[in-house]
Amino acid sequence: MQETDFIGSFAKGLKVIEAFGAASPRLSIADVSRLTGLDRATARRCLLTLAKLGYADYDGKFFALTPRILRLGHAYLSATPLPQIVQPFLDRLSQEVGQSASASVLDGTEIVYIARASQRRVMSINLIAGSRLPAYCASMGRVLLAALPEQEVRELLLRTELQAFTPLTKTAPGELLDELTKVQSQGFAVIDQELELGLCSIAVPLRNDRGTVIAAINIGAPAAQFHASELADRFLEPLLAMSSTLRPMLQ
Repeated sequence: MQETDFIGSFAKGLKVIEAFGAASPRLSIADVSRLTGLDRATARRCLLTLAKLGYADYDGKFFALTPRILRLGHAYLSATPLPQIVQPFLDRLSQEVGQSASASVLDGTEIVYIARASQRRVMSINLIAGSRLPAYCASMGRVLLAALPEQEVRELLLRTELQAFTPLTKTAPGELLDELTKVQSQGFAVIDQELELGLCSIAVPLRNDRGTVIAAINIGAPAAQFHASELADRFLEPLLAMSSTLRPMLQ
């Protein structure tokens, strides 16, 4: 892409939208300036534009995104057939194993949920289509990272804030690279309470008809009910069966 094709103001607006999240649903101009690195005048113009277009509410001090912002995410989900294809299979898988099942894709250093079938709420946060989690400590994230070239993985890890969410979270880059090598070799990833205490999960890659990994699917289970070492014996076969069934349908 040529430099003349890049619209800086549009990029800044997107950066402002991305500043909002579960931990920061209401932000002042100063907050957005700090989170995005934009000067206050630019942050103010972007925020007021969002408010003018109906994508944000403004109470005179704080801005908050409105439901209209969901149109942006809905455009992706509507234009991409993958969520619609995967959802009914996730529903059946979840019913079969009695646990929650999900599908996600990799977006930079994070995974984005594109479909989910929930039996019970295992995590403290409510995971839905559009939810994001750090890739390095999520089972689907490790499956997706393991499918990338090693140099690309190293660069992604350098850009990632390797935070210890629990005492069990692996954060050392070398340890993570070793774990990804293991995932690549065995064809699945198991997470034992690294993202949240009480949650373990197992994930496998979802490949298209050319064999390219395009997404990941997982089953999450309460650690009080299943030890992480049991997950492969209990859930790997149905996950692989779903992946195999879907493969000819995906391009």
